[in-house]
Amino acid sequence: MSECSALQFVSPYAFEAMQKVDVVRLAALSDPELRLLLPCLVRMALCAPADQSQSWAQDKKLILRLLSGVEAVNSIVALLSVDFHALEQDASKEQQLRHKLGGGSGESILVSQLQHGLTLEFEHSDSPRRLRLVLSELLAIMNKVSESNGEFFLKSSELFESPVYLEEAADVLCILQAELPSLLPIVDVAEALLHVKNGAWFLCLLVANVPDSFNEVCRGLIKNGERQDEESVGGRRRTEALRHLCKMNPSQALRVRGMVVEECHLPGLGVALTLDHTKNESPDDGVSDLVCFVSGLLLGTNAKVRTWFGTFIRNGQQRKRDNISSVLWQMRRQLLLELMGILPTVRSTHVVEEPEADAEPTVSVYSGLKEEHVVKASALLRLYCALMGIAGLKPTDEEAEQLLQLMTSRPPATPAGVRFVSLSFCMLLAFSTLVSTPEQEQLMVMWLSWMIKEEAYFESISGVSASFGEMLLLVAMYFHSNQLSAIIDLVCSTLGMKIVIKPSSLSRMKTIFTQEIFTEQVVTAHAVRVPVTGSLSANITGFLPIHCIYQLLKSRSFTKHKVSIKDWIYRQLCETTTPLHPQLLPLIDVYINSILTPASKSNPEATNQPVTEQEILNVFQGLSGGENTRSMQRFSITTQLLVLYYVLSYEEALLANTKILAAMQRKPKSYSSALMDQIPIKYLIRQAQGLQQELGGLHSALLRLLATNYPHLCIVDDWICEEQITGTDALLRRMLLTNMAKNHSPKQLQEAFSMLPGNHTQLMQILEHLTLLSAGELIPYAEVLTSNMNLLLEAGVPRGILQAVNKLWMVLNTVMPRRLWVMTVNALQPSAKLVRQQKYTQNDLMIDPLIVLRCDQRVHRSPPLMDIILHMLNGYLLASKAYLNAHLKETAEQDIRPSQNNPMGPEAPEVTREELKNALLAAQDSAAVQILLEICLPTEEERGQSSSGQGLLRDVQSPPSPQGAEAEEEEEQEEEEEQSLLCNLREVQCLICCLLHQMYIADPNIVKLVHFQGYPCELLALTVAGIPSMHICLDFIPELIAQPELEKQIFAIQLLSYLCIQYALPKSLSVARLAINVMGTLLTVLTQSKRYTFFMPTLPCLVSFCQAFPPLYEDIMSLLIQIGQVCASDVATQTRDFDPIITRLQQLKEKPHDFSGFCKDSSSKSCSRDSASLDPDVQLCQCVENTIIEIINMSVSGI
Repeated sequence: MSECSALQFVSPYAFEAMQKVDVVRLAALSDPELRLLLPCLVRMALCAPADQSQSWAQDKKLILRLLSGVEAVNSIVALLSVDFHALEQDASKEQQLRHKLGGGSGESILVSQLQHGLTLEFEHSDSPRRLRLVLSELLAIMNKVSESNGEFFLKSSELFESPVYLEEAADVLCILQAELPSLLPIVDVAEALLHVKNGAWFLCLLVANVPDSFNEVCRGLIKNGERQDEESVGGRRRTEALRHLCKMNPSQALRVRGMVVEECHLPGLGVALTLDHTKNESPDDGVSDLVCFVSGLLLGTNAKVRTWFGTFIRNGQQRKRDNISSVLWQMRRQLLLELMGILPTVRSTHVVEEPEADAEPTVSVYSGLKEEHVVKASALLRLYCALMGIAGLKPTDEEAEQLLQLMTSRPPATPAGVRFVSLSFCMLLAFSTLVSTPEQEQLMVMWLSWMIKEEAYFESISGVSASFGEMLLLVAMYFHSNQLSAIIDLVCSTLGMKIVIKPSSLSRMKTIFTQEIFTEQVVTAHAVRVPVTGSLSANITGFLPIHCIYQLLKSRSFTKHKVSIKDWIYRQLCETTTPLHPQLLPLIDVYINSILTPASKSNPEATNQPVTEQEILNVFQGLSGGENTRSMQRFSITTQLLVLYYVLSYEEALLANTKILAAMQRKPKSYSSALMDQIPIKYLIRQAQGLQQELGGLHSALLRLLATNYPHLCIVDDWICEEQITGTDALLRRMLLTNMAKNHSPKQLQEAFSMLPGNHTQLMQILEHLTLLSAGELIPYAEVLTSNMNLLLEAGVPRGILQAVNKLWMVLNTVMPRRLWVMTVNALQPSAKLVRQQKYTQNDLMIDPLIVLRCDQRVHRSPPLMDIILHMLNGYLLASKAYLNAHLKETAEQDIRPSQNNPMGPEAPEVTREELKNALLAAQDSAAVQILLEICLPTEEERGQSSSGQGLLRDVQSPPSPQGAEAEEEEEQEEEEEQSLLCNLREVQCLICCLLHQMYIADPNIVKLVHFQGYPCELLALTVAGIPSMHICLDFIPELIAQPELEKQIFAIQLLSYLCIQYALPKSLSVARLAINVMGTLLTVLTQSKRYTFFMPTLPCLVSFCQAFPPLYEDIMSLLIQIGQVCASDVATQTRDFDPIITRLQQLKEKPHDFSGFCKDSSSKSCSRDSASLDPDVQLCQCVENTIIEIINMSVSGI
């Protein structure tokens, strides 16, 4: 809108005075300035105010005095005297008429037929007529705008173009909008004024007279504006109008710029406002507002804004470059001026010859970047990267030259200087087209050489660990390994933006790096000499030596050039702290791979050296003594966990690659079991558990390695116990911890143990105090505690001491399980072995876990100690499986050697050895189960003390007592049951059943194996009721019944009878029916002696079948009668009369209810009558009769 350049706009001073109604300031305005504000001032003076205060009355007098000398006030007063209500009605009618007839109709209600032009009519008209003329013209423009559908047009109007009547027309416009706000919304009026000549001037006057509408008008104009304002005439006029508004109210300019970004409209306006603001800024050395604004648009998180502004840059470049009025050109010019303003004063692109050694001409030619300019230079570099990489800006020759000058300048040795060099280097890689001439290329090479030379100095002076030297080294390694995509990722990461870089554009840089600056051998040799990063953690960002070493290890450069890297990695692991740096775990993994796998098949010896055992032990020195020795530790917990991760990962990788290594005839060194025994694995894992947030993925990685290689350290019960030890209760116990409890020494504990069994008070007191200590603080007491466990087996030791020892043992088990287990097993050996001083090692116990059960027999009746034994047994069974799996992999070369001459193929030996291992494990587990079941049997002494102490829930499985049982007998049974439930045997049985349940669930095959082997039938009541997983047996009982051995068939039917009572399921019913059918079949094929052997123990089981499943009653009764008939037929062949027994059996079957009242008496009489008979058939018949009577009694009592 250059047509407004000759007109006088409202000044910021005048607008601020109007906003604040500052009468003193208004009085200081000149007449031309005051003339522009008259409509508002006149209305202010004439209208009744809402403010009735005395101060406003004084101000109003001053305004009247101010207006009294202005001639134009009279015409404005006349305008305010018009009947605006009638005017609004006529205007509404005209709008309706225009709507009916169309926008182009010449009919007008507001204005009758004009005799002259609009300007002459305006001149000759009175005030009401003038209002109607302006209103009619304005409504016509507004109507056309609403019908234009966003297409811009320029309306020619004499009224708004004549310079003579501009002020009078502006007065009318302001009065109309103020008096008819509903008819003429200020935003719509502002939109209409953009379509007439001098519209910006009218708009500024309108807003100046209604200053509160500034933000509303600006937002409306921006919201209705174009997405790209530089592309159209309408966009440029809108931008110019808004710029005039912001010049009038500069305090709101940045807020208007925020509206532009929010709406993503008029990008040129945003830049123009920023340029205006930058010119008004006081020049300083900080980053300018223009740089901050454009960087925020392109590097912000809003993708919509980034795309919108990028389109503005691309479209602006397509127009002619010499368009000086272009906002984009002005922005580029301003940025270039800022860039040139911080360049070193003495600088030349002329490349001088190499100077003499004692001369320093580079100092005079290449002056350094000033320290106060470094941050601004970095911001400018990132901005130009964003403009070129994201917005597609193509730099001019001048811009490219000045950018190269800035990038190759030499900053001071400060953290900001390190950052600037890193940005410059990445910008050279990203935009290699900036280097176009040989002179510029040589300048770049010299600058890179300076970087290499000054890297150590920069790092030492600036105090920044992540220096640009590591980045140079890393890029060189990527170039050597042709990992161009990794270089692109590195560049984007350093610049902090995602830009498109073609790999082909890096070809020249690759040649310079690989042939002129960094050869591969130089890179490898230099990397080893790079000092490790002190106290390496995730808080140290940027590119570090560890990144370089990782890439060199990955590309196998160290082994290729025979450079030892083991010491560097060990030193770096020792210099770590929390939070864990994310590159450490990948470094260890790739290092282990380089140890085990050769770089090439042609050179199998080209591998790195592993960390020595002594170096590993040094890391854990002073750790096994407990938390009291932390001050003696030289290394952090992070270092210890990383070394533990290295050892476990190394051993796992060694086992996984055994076959490959055996085929290559390589045998890398494995770490000894003695070393692994000295590492407190569980203690370290517990420490890592409390630092999970700071250790990243290290804790989960260690748990994975433990679950694979040390399953006995990952028992679920242990984790649950740890939760209890480290929970709220532990904090409460710590609050109760007294100084006296802390002062107990292991020696005092030993003295207290020596007083047993006579005096146990002191021992009990010390043990109670020790329970208040943490697991780490208990470690020094472990040896004394375990070595004296055999003393606890003596008679008279209180149960409280046993339970306290058990509790302390479980707490110690959370931090030192393996060493604790070995000490405990050796301490609980029988006295004969203790005399011989036979000490077992960790390896012995893993090879033969059953050693745990070869303890003193008295342990079997001490529940607290038996709990410890079972815990160790479970752990060593798991450890044995892991040990045998590892042994199988370690000896894999035995499968390779004989495979060549093996007619069965190369895989046959492996299958055989795998089967042998599984068979050994199954035999081992089943032997443990059998031994535990034997422990559940009462000893002869226990049998003599209580006849009812034979098993868990013994009487629950027996059929119900007949009606009329005596009360005394029931009371005696209840007393016996109570005694059996409170005995040590019952508690041990419960503990063993819990362990067997876990073993059965973990491997159901053990259940089948154990029951196919068989065990004493008197334990069936215990196992079925005490082991919840015994229902598994229903799956294989049909197979067990089908075995040819009579003993297994008897065991299967007895087991089934208890299962049917415990699990009365449809599956149990079908298996029970099968068992009855098998019994009927065996009756017809067994000889007399075998028949007696089979049916005597199995006939009582039929009572349980009937009790669980009444529908089987008929089948069972038929079977019993059939058995009786078979026996009778055998007796009939002898010279004996057996008819009374057969007759009685038939009567029992036909009329069972008649015998229910005296069944017990009759059975007792029959027993007494035939008790002298030793004939098997007679005894079997009597057993059949008793079985039928029990079934009848059970049925009658059930009814």
